[in-house]
Parts: sequence; structure tokens; C-alpha cells
Amino acid sequence: MKQKQNLFSATAITASLLFCSFAGQTFDLKASMERGKELYVTNCQSCHMEEGQGLEGVYPPLAKSDYLMADKKRSIKQTLYGATGEITVNGAAYNTDMTGYDLTDQETSDVLNFIRNSWGNKGEPVLPADVKAERKPAQ
Repeated sequence: MKQKQNLFSATAITASLLFCSFAGQTFDLKASMERGKELYVTNCQSCHMEEGQGLEGVYPPLAKSDYLMADKKRSIKQTLYGATGEITVNGAAYNTDMTGYDLTDQETSDVLNFIRNSWGNKGEPVLPADVKAERKPAQ
């Protein structure tokens, strides 16, 4: 009986991660990640590599990345606007500029959901509203 309860609990947790509800709105994390994978291949993979491992000393890893997972807002801003200056990822220093990307709120949400929930990362969903909140006002 206990084994059935554990299986039910694991299934319920997985379902809640894949199909989340926020303020009465339903968010399908699995669908977002599927869309995000295509965006990752197009925009990110050439530097961060197929499995998010990066290139040692040049492009930081996204896989099991302490830096990425530490600050969701920062990851949104860096995806939108890029980043310059030295950062430390998993104890190693990186100082290569990252370009920002002209993505919609949905696209930014999708690519970050893919990255933040792949290769050993497990992060809370990035919603399009989260991205919108981090955008700089138009000048």
C-alpha cells in the first residue's frame, strides 16, 4: 500500500510541475519547454552546446548551473538584454559577453523554461508575465 501511495505522490508532483496553475490561469510547462527547446537550438546552442555544458573558460554551462538557477529575474534580463563582465558559474570564472535576444515574452518564457528544467536543472516556471515585468520601458 505504501508503495502505491509513493507512486501516487510522485505522479501528482510531476503533474503539478507540468501543468501549473497561477492566479487562476493554467500554465503548461511541458508545452512551454517543447517550444523553448527549438528556440534554444536556434539561439543558444552554438555557444552553450547541445547539452548545456558550455565551453570551459569561454561560454558558461547552463547544465546544473548555480549562477543560472540562483536568480530567475537575472536570467530573464540577461536573455533579453545580454550580459557583460565577469561571472562565476559553478566555481569557474567566465568573461565573455552575451548578446541579448529580440524575443517575445512568450518566447523568452519558453526558452528559459527549457533551460531551467533540463540537464539537471529544476526551476520554477518563468511565465510570460514575469518576462513582461522585467522589460525596460520603451524610450
